[in-house]
Amino acid sequence: MLIVCTGTQKESYIQNIPEVKIGIVAVSRDCFIPALSQKRREKVVEEVRKRGQEIEEISIIVENEKDAVSAVNEAKEKGCNALCVYLGNFGPETPETLIAKFFDGPVMYAAAAEERGDNLINGRGDAYCGMLNLSYNLNLRNLKAYIPENPVGLGDEVAEMIISFIPIARVIIGLKGLKIITFGPRPQDFFACNAPIKGLYDLGVEVEENSELDLLVSYEAHKDDERIEGIVASMAEELGVKGNKYPDLLPRMAQFELTLLDWAEAHKGSRDYVAFADKCWPAFPSSFGFEPCYVNSRLASRGIPVSCEVDIYGALSEYIGACITNQPVTLLDIINTVPRDMYESEIKDKTSYGERDVFMGFHCGNTPLSCLSCGEVNYQIIQNRLLEKGGKPDFTRGTLEGDIKSGNVTIYRLQANTDGSLSAYCAQGEVLDVKTRSFGGIGVIAIDEMARFYRNVLIRKHFPHHAAVAFSHIGKAFYGVLDYLGIKDVSYNHKKGDLYPEECPF
Repeated sequence: MLIVCTGTQKESYIQNIPEVKIGIVAVSRDCFIPALSQKRREKVVEEVRKRGQEIEEISIIVENEKDAVSAVNEAKEKGCNALCVYLGNFGPETPETLIAKFFDGPVMYAAAAEERGDNLINGRGDAYCGMLNLSYNLNLRNLKAYIPENPVGLGDEVAEMIISFIPIARVIIGLKGLKIITFGPRPQDFFACNAPIKGLYDLGVEVEENSELDLLVSYEAHKDDERIEGIVASMAEELGVKGNKYPDLLPRMAQFELTLLDWAEAHKGSRDYVAFADKCWPAFPSSFGFEPCYVNSRLASRGIPVSCEVDIYGALSEYIGACITNQPVTLLDIINTVPRDMYESEIKDKTSYGERDVFMGFHCGNTPLSCLSCGEVNYQIIQNRLLEKGGKPDFTRGTLEGDIKSGNVTIYRLQANTDGSLSAYCAQGEVLDVKTRSFGGIGVIAIDEMARFYRNVLIRKHFPHHAAVAFSHIGKAFYGVLDYLGIKDVSYNHKKGDLYPEECPF
């Protein structure tokens, strides 16, 4: 699936987000009437389709192991890459569990609630009980599957469970086919970005690490590429007159965009999807002649994250968010506090957030244009001071700057610890409609009890400064993904009065 946030980037030839085609398999224990499961399955299918979601109905009712094999084969023949196994009654615990073993894709389990009080003899399915045996057998066989928070429901409720599972399935499929391509080395002054990569292999993600010099050689080989003109036109259309402050810079950036897209196509190998983690400074701008931020933003808008400072787990986290939302995401520094005078004048009387609930999220200019209230290509002021001695900007141009649009937001991250184990955090909030008066791609973000979350999760658990950012509330889906992947160490922002395990109680 191609993500396009502006409608002007049709030249992309990478479909980088998987499409989920889900099927439903009903199961029945041999001491129950199979027709009960079939009737209930048909109701679920009807409710799913009512909600505008296609679903393949697998005809076989699974009662034994051979049925399980046949049902999985039918699902494959129908092109399914995700399954809902539906306990229309108690269900046969061994065959229904083996479906997750035989099927090469994400699987969820849900079960039927009883419909009517006057039909509790021939119409009673006992699936509430059957889910317990299912759970035990999944664990017995060391099989992964998704079980919703409330996995037993009526047809319309199970339909909602399936709808909620689809973004989770997209991530699982995406990670299985993902390669993260890096151009480094990972920077000395960002040790937090130097997390061990074994955790990526544990997730099934491939990594290809390259030199920044390799990228430069490839970039120079794209000089005078006949496709540059078309991408320049696309950039100009996207930016508009106001945003296109440096038209002379567009050919350089278009050449770089082609370089990354061609590299992805040539190097993804056996994988279906790619993300990048690039070293963007200090040598990049003086060597390439521009900052890569705007190009990074364009790729991110298509579901191809390009993280800064060779942040491999940042790229991974961004990709997860892109799969969940099917929308652009970004990577921001948890950068600075909101000045008290700004809080007093623009936030205090307009919201319920306290002064320590708000902070600024920033990066030089990698956030997609569609996520900014008014974006324009600019220059990186910090690197201009460092590399061009504060003079007229030339090669430090190329950022995409503007205030981030107000609305719902989730900051989150999946990260490897120094010992190689994986941990994650997630906190939902909102970007406030407050002018930042600053530079870069930046916004004022509000999260309940942020200061405590900052101290007791981000600092205590040693997370880096980069947060992946999704522009909607994705906490439930992200938690479901982590649960499926077996990530046990997951943190969130605790409410007032709910202490963190090591939080000072005084």
